[in-house]
Amino acid sequence: MPFPLSPATIALVKATVPALEAQGLAITRRMYERLFQDPAIRDLFNQSHQGETGSQPKALAAAVLAYARSIDDPGVLAGAVERIAQKHVALTIQPAHYHSVAEALLGAIRDVLGAAATPEICAAWGEAYWVLAEILIGREAALYRDHASRPGGWTGWRDFRIESVMRESETIRSFVLVPADGGPVLRHQPGQYLGIRFDLPGRGVLTRTYSVSCAPNDRAYRITVKREGEPGRPAGAVSSWLHDAAGPGTVLPVAAPAGDFVLDRDSGAPVVLVSGGVGLTPMMSMLETIGAETPERPTWYVHGARDGRVHAMAERARALAAGHPAIRLHTVYEAPQGSDRLGTDYDAAGRITPDWLVAHTPAAEATYYLCGPKPFLASLVHGLARLGVPETRIRYEFFGPADELSEAVREAA
Repeated sequence: MPFPLSPATIALVKATVPALEAQGLAITRRMYERLFQDPAIRDLFNQSHQGETGSQPKALAAAVLAYARSIDDPGVLAGAVERIAQKHVALTIQPAHYHSVAEALLGAIRDVLGAAATPEICAAWGEAYWVLAEILIGREAALYRDHASRPGGWTGWRDFRIESVMRESETIRSFVLVPADGGPVLRHQPGQYLGIRFDLPGRGVLTRTYSVSCAPNDRAYRITVKREGEPGRPAGAVSSWLHDAAGPGTVLPVAAPAGDFVLDRDSGAPVVLVSGGVGLTPMMSMLETIGAETPERPTWYVHGARDGRVHAMAERARALAAGHPAIRLHTVYEAPQGSDRLGTDYDAAGRITPDWLVAHTPAAEATYYLCGPKPFLASLVHGLARLGVPETRIRYEFFGPADELSEAVREAA
C-alpha cells in the first residue's frame, strides 16, 4: 500500500501526534458535528455510537492517531483499510461523501487546534487524507463491481420483504428476507453482514448492519436480532421496532453482503467457533455452511449465554451436531436457571475462558472465530494470544467500531 507522500508532509503529520494524543477526541467530535449538518450523511451513521459517551468518535480518534503514527509505514494499516472499505460498502458510501468528510475533518482541526493548525499543517493533513481516501475509494469501487457482476448481485439499496419471523429466545428473533423483485440473492460469505435502512415513525431514517445467520443460498437471507435495552438503559430504536412492529410483508432497503470476517472455506483444518450472546449470528452461518459443505471438517462450537431463556438457536445447533459427528458443541451458562438442565441444555456454568479453549480444542492447528460483547472478545483475543495461539489464527467480529475493541484488547493486555 504505497503512499506517495513527500518527506515534508510525513514530517508535518508526525509532528501533530502530540496534539492528536491530547485533542484527538475533541477533533473527531467536532468533525461529526460539522458532518451531521447534512441530514443525508447523518442518516448513514448509527447515532447510538455518537454523542458524549458514544464509541464512534473515540474509535475515529484512535484511527486518526494510528494513521499519523504510521504515516511512514502504512502497511500496518492494511487490515483496518479493508474493514473500513467493507463497512462503507454495506452503507453504500460513494466518492462524493469523502469530500464532505475532508471538509469536516480539516474544519474540525482548525476549530480545535486554533493557531496551532497552521496552513502548512492543514495542507499536510489534507494531502494525507486524500491519499488514504483514494485507496478506500478504489477498494470500494472494486467491491461494488464484484457485487454487481455476480449472480443475484446488486449495488445500492434493493428492496427486500420480510417473509417470516421466528422467536429464537425471550430477547432474540430471526427475520427471513427475500427480494421484493422476486429475483435471486447474492450468495454471502459465511460471517458477512447486511446494511439495512429503516424509516421509523418519529425517528426518520436509521441505518444498521446485521450479520447473516444462515448458510449461503440463492433465495433468502436470515438476520437474527436481539432486542436491545436493559433496565436503566434506553431501548434500541431499530431492534424494538423489528420486534414490535415488523412482520411478514414489511419491506426494507438492503445493501449487498459485506465484511471481511469470513469462514475460510478452502481449508480443511480444524475450526473453533466461539460466541457470546447474540454474537452467535455469524457463527450460525459458519456452522450451517460447514454442515452443508464440509461436514467432515473438525469443528467446535462453543457458546456462552446468561441462561436458557436467552439462549437462541439452541435446537438448530444441536440438530447440526447430531447429524454431523465432526461437529462438537459446548454451551456455557453464566447464571443457569432452575429449569436449565446440566448436560442437556448446557455443559458448564460460568464463563468461557481462553484456558478452557486451549485445553479442550486443538490450539496447535485450529483457527478461532470469535464474536460477542466487547469484554468477552477482549479477554479471549488477548488470552488466546498469551497462551500461544498465533494472531493469524485468531479472527473476530465486533458489533461496533472495531477500534474500540482494539483499545479494549490493549487494555486487557
